[in-house]
Amino acid sequence: MTDPSAVPPADAAPESAAMPESEQAKVAELVESLARESADYKDRLLRTLADMENLRKRTERQVADMRSYGITAFAADVLAVADNMHRALDAAGAELRQSTDAAVKGFIEGVELTQRELLKTLEKHGVKKFDPLGERFDPNRHQAMYEVADPSLPAGTIAQVMQAGYTIGERVLRPALVAIAKGGPKPDPAANDNAGATTSAE
Repeated sequence: MTDPSAVPPADAAPESAAMPESEQAKVAELVESLARESADYKDRLLRTLADMENLRKRTERQVADMRSYGITAFAADVLAVADNMHRALDAAGAELRQSTDAAVKGFIEGVELTQRELLKTLEKHGVKKFDPLGERFDPNRHQAMYEVADPSLPAGTIAQVMQAGYTIGERVLRPALVAIAKGGPKPDPAANDNAGATTSAE
């Protein structure tokens, strides 16, 4: 049977109410301090997670750039070989190409085959050749060598290409060496925009 003296009276105050005000103030201050500390840790955690995500994205971009552009210096050196093959084929001329000598024809065909294989290998690694003949001059992709008087072409149009250009990924590896038409009609902006879009799509 329960001891009646052990049951607190109905109007008895809770224990916290009996706590002195100084103690209540200390507890409230401690709770507030812990809340601030918790918010600070949460803020630091969120910042760390954001930094880690940014680092992950930046690392992915750097790895992608290394894959795309890691061979830039090597590819630029290989272009000299492609240029020499092109010059050799140009020097051969139409007469030698039509020669009845099987050895001569076989040699020229071998150089042509090697050139195609070299360009195909470069393209496999993201290096693409571009020939801007007839396009509007773009200083970011073309290097002007001189101007030519050609009234059949709009002024600022590429009239001749002395050396083809190359891109690697989305960057210009080597600009094309070109001659620009002067004195012709002014280029149609809409036509140039369409031509640029077509070139980009290719």
